[in-house]
Amino acid sequence: MRLVLLLAALAGTAAAEEFETRPPLITTPPEVVERMLAMAGTQSGDFVVDLGSGDGRIVIAAAQKFGARGLGIELDGVLVEKSRAAARGAKVEDKVSFVQGDVLTADISRASVITVYLLPSLMAKLQARFIDELAPGTRIVSHAFAMAGWAPDASELVRLKQRHAGQGDESTLRLWIVPAQVRGVWRGGGMTLRIEQNYQKIDVEGARAALLSGREIRWDGFRGRVDGDRIIGELAGRAVELRR
Repeated sequence: MRLVLLLAALAGTAAAEEFETRPPLITTPPEVVERMLAMAGTQSGDFVVDLGSGDGRIVIAAAQKFGARGLGIELDGVLVEKSRAAARGAKVEDKVSFVQGDVLTADISRASVITVYLLPSLMAKLQARFIDELAPGTRIVSHAFAMAGWAPDASELVRLKQRHAGQGDESTLRLWIVPAQVRGVWRGGGMTLRIEQNYQKIDVEGARAALLSGREIRWDGFRGRVDGDRIIGELAGRAVELRR
């Protein structure tokens, strides 16, 4: 009897793990889809990657309404085929593609916009990939779920015109802009300064206030842009280049 109970418990654990890997399909309301893409500032030059793309609606909307190119990554092969058919029906098959794949291992490095509506356990696993693999300035928009320790750059509550299956009558959206890595000691222009960093929150030694958004950085009277191990900018009307 104990063995039977143990096997049942193990089976339940395995089922729970599979559920975490294969979350249920809950579609994103159309007004939320459009707002997510607008919140990211999506434009025709963007490459939108939707993680867990379901029926393909976000990628298709990115092409239809914003002129962007896009890729949907979805574990369910049936949904991938459905998305491809929907793209043909919307006449955007030349701008978008859909692949069957695992969002935890798929290549996301080409994205300039990431959209995501996944369970917190998957968000936690993706968080390090977002920082390590995405170019600074890439915009990430999440429907419903946050990331631990990484405060969003913006958030918004969208009230739906009618209740949507699986989520009620409102949706919370969050936007993150992938920050350049600026932690360290920088020298140049007669200055030596140390920068501490926690995601987009930075502290520049000796400065009263400092801001980092993607590659753009500023503090006090300095405005500049991060380019790898260089910060190029202007201070008091003169060009300054700092190197790490």
